Amino acid sequence: MEDVNKFQSLIILFMVAIGILIGQIEFIQIYSEYLITPFLMIMLFLVFVQIPLRDIGSSFKNLKFTLTAVSINFIWTPIIIFILGRSFLSNNPELLIGYIMLMVTPCTDWYLIFTGIAKGNVALGSSILPLNLILQLLLLPIYIFIIGGTSVDIDTMSLAKGVIYSLIVPLLCSIIARKVIISKIGKDNFDEKVVPKACDYQGYFLNLAIISMFSSQGKILLQNLQVLLILLVPILLFFIINFIVGRLMSKVTKLNYEDSVSLNLTTLARNSPIALAIAVATFPDKPLISLALIIGPLIELPILFLISKILLNMKVNEKNLKC
Repeated sequence: MEDVNKFQSLIILFMVAIGILIGQIEFIQIYSEYLITPFLMIMLFLVFVQIPLRDIGSSFKNLKFTLTAVSINFIWTPIIIFILGRSFLSNNPELLIGYIMLMVTPCTDWYLIFTGIAKGNVALGSSILPLNLILQLLLLPIYIFIIGGTSVDIDTMSLAKGVIYSLIVPLLCSIIARKVIISKIGKDNFDEKVVPKACDYQGYFLNLAIISMFSSQGKILLQNLQVLLILLVPILLFFIINFIVGRLMSKVTKLNYEDSVSLNLTTLARNSPIALAIAVATFPDKPLISLALIIGPLIELPILFLISKILLNMKVNEKNLKC
């Protein structure tokens, strides 16, 4: 799945094209809308089943790393997203909400791929994953109201139902399934056999959800091709600013290279699938919000790959200077 993740931007773009193409068939256009939420719920179940929430305490074994990462992700990042969102997207309220939802949710999967590419501490990056997941589930609705609450009409009950249907239900099912399967086959077999399969299939169901979305809403994209350009600048600025902040905080906290890579990538990579699931359930009549969350990874993933290579080159240059 690592090779697939490296090219996920191209895969997403290809799925968008397939969705728009088959969406020209009226029958598919009408009924594909009903498949989006089920596909996203299955995808999130497969994401959550890989995450050992009971091991959430392990992230605090490296307290310096955890406190720094949490502070950047859940205090600093919402502040900078508020500034960037209001500066660049105040005239596009739906895109503003999509931008907020994308940028305040730390990644829970593919950032580990890029951490590995940059020769970072993958185990340390994995340790903070359960904590990132729980905090974003709790805080995302709050961020939406505080940062973007005046941009669009947000119904509290709709948001609550969206979180329950798209996140809480898959999360609870995954916790039960994980416990049952481990009790049957053991933890080692689960990690060796079930987790890799879940990782593979989560990507397949995300792609199916994207195809379904653009089968039903392809016309929205074709009518709003400028969305990519509108989002490009604030997304790029986020990555530039947070990359610099991550490097500075790594020096302040005196993290070694491997740990600093983990800090950089866990505070840069974003969690579009979770945000997309909430957006589809909460804002079914505002497709531009979901569109922003699909376009985001088209920009994000090539940047993460580039950053992982930059970090690796920095390590090589540091070694050469010491020699």
